[in-house]
Amino acid sequence: MSPGAAEFEVASVLREVKMVRVEGLVRIRDLDLPLLRRAAAPHSGSVTDAWPVEVENLLRTAVTRLGGGSLQTAAEFTLGLAPGMRDRPAADRRKLAARVYNVSVERFRKSQEEMVLAQVAEQVCWLAGTGARRTPGSQPTLLAPHLQHRTLRVGPIGVTLHVHPVELVRNVDVIVSPTNTHLALPEMFKASVPAALRRAGAVRDARGDVTADPVHEELARWRRENGVAGRPVLPGTVAPTGPGTLAARGVRRIYHAAVTVPRPGTNDYDVTPQDVAGAATRALALMDEEREALAPPLRSICFPLLGAGRGGLPPGTSVSALWSALSADSARDRELHLVVRRPLLAELIADVLGVTQHRLAPGELEDSEEKGHRCG
Repeated sequence: MSPGAAEFEVASVLREVKMVRVEGLVRIRDLDLPLLRRAAAPHSGSVTDAWPVEVENLLRTAVTRLGGGSLQTAAEFTLGLAPGMRDRPAADRRKLAARVYNVSVERFRKSQEEMVLAQVAEQVCWLAGTGARRTPGSQPTLLAPHLQHRTLRVGPIGVTLHVHPVELVRNVDVIVSPTNTHLALPEMFKASVPAALRRAGAVRDARGDVTADPVHEELARWRRENGVAGRPVLPGTVAPTGPGTLAARGVRRIYHAAVTVPRPGTNDYDVTPQDVAGAATRALALMDEEREALAPPLRSICFPLLGAGRGGLPPGTSVSALWSALSADSARDRELHLVVRRPLLAELIADVLGVTQHRLAPGELEDSEEKGHRCG
């Protein structure tokens, strides 16, 4: 345990986390946060003038340790850590967090909010007590989500690996989104890749209320135009749509890959490695079909671990199935990207593919973008 870690008890840290929730990330510098400042400081324990950024990164790291699902999504909303939320008023952030649990704002305030923030405080105490974020002379082992990029090389094939939420991918032409064979997108408040892309692609007014749902609407139109509005498609089918407001991040297409087959009368799904590989192959073929029809031509494509969420496919199996399609790709001028939310999955990908990985520092990422290497 780090020196002085005993002072980091949950109740005291929770009080400071609540202060951040009320005032927002943009006002961290104006707050009295002695515990969060010390927990976020470099290994030497010195607090620099950049401490507000350190505190924000500490909170992001703590939230990523919540394990996904409604808990993590609500924490991201209520603390302003979700994309586009950092300067939103506390009432708006609370309203969006309440929707995650499908409860009233008042019910959320009295019940779920306390639980969510307490879990964040628990993780902050753990990080402070173990020193897990820093070791002498090293970079943080858990970076803020938007700073994590790695390059992988498997034989002649290079891949950019993103370690952050899928909605933070930017300047990649195509993002592949897993879906079920009914091509039915989950509600925006759900914690999944298709829900996150639907949420990020939505049009909102000044209060943050959704005024248009273009990704969902375009996918429904594709189903009607292809005569499958009332029946499922075959596993491996890929339906293209526009990106909605993700276009502002440089995303140009979303390919909805049908890889999960719902089991009638249950909340469960079936997914096979063959369908994952088939969907990946079809996505690459569709990109080739659309490539020259768009200006500039499509060049980059990003895959999450298809079928490894609600589909229940083991992540390692999903990686292997994806790679069987990607490694057979003959378009060597295509830029391949993978995205996972957590560092442990990034390490798994490297292990499964048997490669050495190199993490891109922010400066390297900017240099690669200058050269046309499109990263998220």
